[in-house]
Amino acid sequence: MFNFKTVTAAALGLTVMASAALAETVIRVQSVIPAKADEVFMLEDFAKDVLDLTNGEVVIEVLPAGAIVGVAETLDAVDSGLIEGGFAWTHYWSGKHPAAMLFGSPVAGAGVGIDNIAFLSWFQYGGGKELYDRLWDEMGMNVKGFMLQPVGPEALGWFKEPINSMEDFRKLRFRTPPGIPGQTYKDIGVASVAMGGGDILPALEKGTIDAAEWCCPKPDSVFGFQKVLKHYYLQGLHQVVVNADLYINRDVYNSLTPLQQKAIEVAANASLSKSMSYRIYENGKALKDLVENQGVILHDTPADYFSEYMAAAKASLEKNAAENAFFAEVWQSQKDFAEIAVPFWAGSQASNAALGKAFADTLK
Repeated sequence: MFNFKTVTAAALGLTVMASAALAETVIRVQSVIPAKADEVFMLEDFAKDVLDLTNGEVVIEVLPAGAIVGVAETLDAVDSGLIEGGFAWTHYWSGKHPAAMLFGSPVAGAGVGIDNIAFLSWFQYGGGKELYDRLWDEMGMNVKGFMLQPVGPEALGWFKEPINSMEDFRKLRFRTPPGIPGQTYKDIGVASVAMGGGDILPALEKGTIDAAEWCCPKPDSVFGFQKVLKHYYLQGLHQVVVNADLYINRDVYNSLTPLQQKAIEVAANASLSKSMSYRIYENGKALKDLVENQGVILHDTPADYFSEYMAAAKASLEKNAAENAFFAEVWQSQKDFAEIAVPFWAGSQASNAALGKAFADTLK
């Protein structure tokens, strides 16, 4: 028997389903690193949060490095709308504006002792986010940015043989990040070579470089550096703070509903915390495996590295501040924040660090 109510309800259901399908927005996000990288795992986690928070309306599709454009063209492709989104470290774009470094990787903790947790405090409550939003206009980029993955401090890196001083270090060709952190190595006489993460292991195997840094025990082990190099130094200054960020074409972002935009913001804020939590445990497991099962030897970084790198970093920060007004404004904001926050944070963490080291020493 014909049931008008049943047919009407079914038709309405199909209409709702069709509307939902039409409402779906796909944001293709090309990463600057291969799909196997540890950072991509957390990016996929962020994408799932966005999908769930928008009830499936916003789909973030993660693409590996080079899927559509080259790594160096990623931000320009987002700006032009060739791809809807990109994922990278903002200091990669220091060539477009030097202040990009102060958001992606403020060299040597911005010279004022800001670690990754203190950096988040500055970003979320100390005026950093407002300056970050201005960065894209300063660059002339049609981009909306979101910080996703804070890390730090990064390891000094991997070496074939132990280094006992800066004299030993200066004999090596060393993979570094691009921008000011890498330039600071050049300023202290280290042959700095910038390259993407996926290129590091082949370069080590071919002898194009002699030593390398990437990040931390887990991401480093995913790339397989321990297959070539066995001497690992955890303490470094070049990236005491480093953030991997999401870039969305601003026109695409503006086309989203306010609720969808809020969902991305909420997921990004969650990612800041989840990424740090994930990394502490994963890096601990990876370091244990590297030392106990893969023949990696841990070393303390030579003392003269710290004094030389810090001096060069401060000189670089001062030079860029003198040459660029927005850089100076951002750095001043970080210094003003540090005057208030760092004495408390560094002082309160000193006992934690000592307690942790005492426990770690009992495991040796």
